[in-house]
Amino acid sequence: MAANLKGKVALVTGASRGIGKGIAIGLGEAGALVYITGRSVNQTNSTETISGSLLDTKSAVEKAGGICIAVPVDHGDDEQIKSLFEQIDREQNGQLDLLVNNAYGGVRSLIDAKGKPFWEANLSLWDACNQVGLRSHYVASHWAAKMMTKRKQGLIVTISSWGGLAPIFGVAYGTGKSACDRFSAEMGVELKPFNVASISLWPGIVGTEQFHQLAEANLEGTDGNLGVAAIADKFNWETPLFVGRVIAALYTDPDLMRRTSKVQLAAELAAHYGIVDEYQQRPVSLRSLRFLLAQSLPSLKSNAKFIPDLRMPWWMLLLTVLKSPKI
Repeated sequence: MAANLKGKVALVTGASRGIGKGIAIGLGEAGALVYITGRSVNQTNSTETISGSLLDTKSAVEKAGGICIAVPVDHGDDEQIKSLFEQIDREQNGQLDLLVNNAYGGVRSLIDAKGKPFWEANLSLWDACNQVGLRSHYVASHWAAKMMTKRKQGLIVTISSWGGLAPIFGVAYGTGKSACDRFSAEMGVELKPFNVASISLWPGIVGTEQFHQLAEANLEGTDGNLGVAAIADKFNWETPLFVGRVIAALYTDPDLMRRTSKVQLAAELAAHYGIVDEYQQRPVSLRSLRFLLAQSLPSLKSNAKFIPDLRMPWWMLLLTVLKSPKI
């Protein structure tokens, strides 16, 4: 399913690298005008310099066929977020069709915590995980909703993870992701009368540079952990562009509103829409029997394609994940 987003205006926060960059490219590939944000390299006398990585994303989006506007924003600053939406409102005559809440500031702190229990980690870990993340998503969605409800159309996608349901990277991370899921659901209820959808999206294991660092720093003591157990051999990894293509297809779904207020898994949406990544691959869901069996019996990985891609019930999956005392 090739999405067509020509004439649409999108915003992807935290798009300097990784999954945000891939999402922006995927939306540009579908023809959208994409605003992207990332922190500036420096700020001197109110002069902001766009980072090279953000400019790299801009070039990649344009090369893919989109129009891209890069805006340096510190999503820890409410006023900068407000100014961003005022800029979009002014430049696009009030049009904003798609917001992807992706900015996240906790990776470095999670790496530094090195898998410590929450009482041994620095208290600042909470804010590092949830200031630029859960809170900045709320602020961005506040301003986006003002624009979208006036035009009675739009989609807000909040990037969350499996960590909202089961332990992956600790208390601060998991609580924030669980809150993102609930936040998206609550927004969907209030936005539905205005034909604006709100969805929490769980990518699978996305092979970004930061994920490599985070996973390697937290490997010890994670037996039975689905999110970390698949790190070593990169089995069933998703690419950032794959997630972007999924979001582009999601926006054009004529039945989009029936998905509002729900958690959606990128791999399951990809299967529904017929999406593949840049290597013509389609990873399966983390709750697929194919993934679960191959993780439990590594010898099956080379022949995993012969295992049925059947989705396991959530309750059964949780029993499998939580049975291990080491998380």
